[in-house]
Amino acid sequence: MGRKSALIVDDSKSARVILSRMLEKHDIEVDMAESAEQAIEYLQRNRPDAIFMDHQMAGMDGLQAVKAIKANSQTAMIPIMMYTSQEGELYVGQARALGAMGVLPKQLRPVDVSKVLYELHLLPDRRGAPQPDVTGGDLEATGGFSALHSLAAAPATSVDWGRRVEMTVKDQAADLRRFFIASLDSVAARIVNDVRDSDARGVVVAHKPASTAPLALPAAASVPAPVHSSGPAFVPPPPQAYESPGPWIAGIATIALIAVAFALLWIEARDELAKSRADVAALTASNAEISRGRQILGETVKDLTSALAATPPANTSAQSSSAASNAALARSELVPYGEVPLDRNRTDVLREFFGKLEAQGFHGVVKISSAAGSFCLTGNPGDGFVPANASLPASKCDLIGNPAEESTAGQQRQSLAFANLVAGIRQKSGGAISVSIESTPSGARPAAPYPLRTDTLTAGEWNKAAATNNRVDFTAEPAPP
Repeated sequence: MGRKSALIVDDSKSARVILSRMLEKHDIEVDMAESAEQAIEYLQRNRPDAIFMDHQMAGMDGLQAVKAIKANSQTAMIPIMMYTSQEGELYVGQARALGAMGVLPKQLRPVDVSKVLYELHLLPDRRGAPQPDVTGGDLEATGGFSALHSLAAAPATSVDWGRRVEMTVKDQAADLRRFFIASLDSVAARIVNDVRDSDARGVVVAHKPASTAPLALPAAASVPAPVHSSGPAFVPPPPQAYESPGPWIAGIATIALIAVAFALLWIEARDELAKSRADVAALTASNAEISRGRQILGETVKDLTSALAATPPANTSAQSSSAASNAALARSELVPYGEVPLDRNRTDVLREFFGKLEAQGFHGVVKISSAAGSFCLTGNPGDGFVPANASLPASKCDLIGNPAEESTAGQQRQSLAFANLVAGIRQKSGGAISVSIESTPSGARPAAPYPLRTDTLTAGEWNKAAATNNRVDFTAEPAPP
């Protein structure tokens, strides 16, 4: 029988690699496509035994792809399993209605993959088959500790890692327990059959009917029968059949080997659990350090902004006073990474800015300009990016940029309260104040220069400049007389 094949359709490279490794452990040949359009083109030339389809992808999504595949008579019989983070009976019902066999979560366990492969008939049914002997290689092939390694390599988030590690170890222990119980049952059955066969052979030999012919003995071994004056001659009974202890020794040795293997696996699982807990503790501490640094940075920025706003301009003459007054009609606000530029915090600043202009009888245009800083980030497109640890070398950053800002466009860049404030200021000021809003992409016209990229440059030094450039500027330009 040839190898089974499967097609993985997912726009996330990391998700494709994880699932492909799980399938390849079951000797399944895997092909991958990064979009639904590429998968449909692949199916014109190939016929995999199963398809694992992601839901949310650029262009044609997973449900549309399932509908197109089932509508084609050449590919309609290929089983499709949705592979997505979507949950709920409504989504499962919609996927099944279009032809999918079911829905798998993105956070897969090796046991879940094995179960699905049996349902898709990509693996032979183990029911009724002889149980394999216990070896360390078999346990490693089942992916018993892969979940622990993936937990230790995952980025620090707000998830309860301790509970996830505990649940993973419990699941793996349950799988090991079922495996060893099945193996012990198989060994016990073989021992019972061997003992029954030995007993049956012993009974046949012991109850074999005596021949009517006299017992012939070798001449050297002949023993004369003693003569008794009052009775017949004594004849010794034939020797009984000897039962070999071989099956019992083999059974005891097998049980001993199973016990030793189980002890070794338990020790290895304990060490892996301790290592994973240490990694989770280190990630949690690193996450707490980043949170404290962000909080301190936010407080420092607020203090600096308040100090700059409270500093009075120097006045030397009436002309310089007018120029200083106009120069004071400007304000800058720093925006933490990931926040909407024109949200509630900047709305309060703009409201205060408008109040000062109205008190001065200002006539002109208020320009609102938002600029994005280029941050040193770690992560991936599937799980998202976060600012890198301050001690990480800048050369180790996964991305230099601002994907959070680049993915926010149009009306998403400002909150409803901010939009209402801007829309109402012209009417409130009787047409004296108008507003102009513009945005600057990351890396263009930075307010603070970025440091030179050297081998000793750290992510903290780079992100310090990026935080200064990630800002919103309010500038009041008086109308010409």
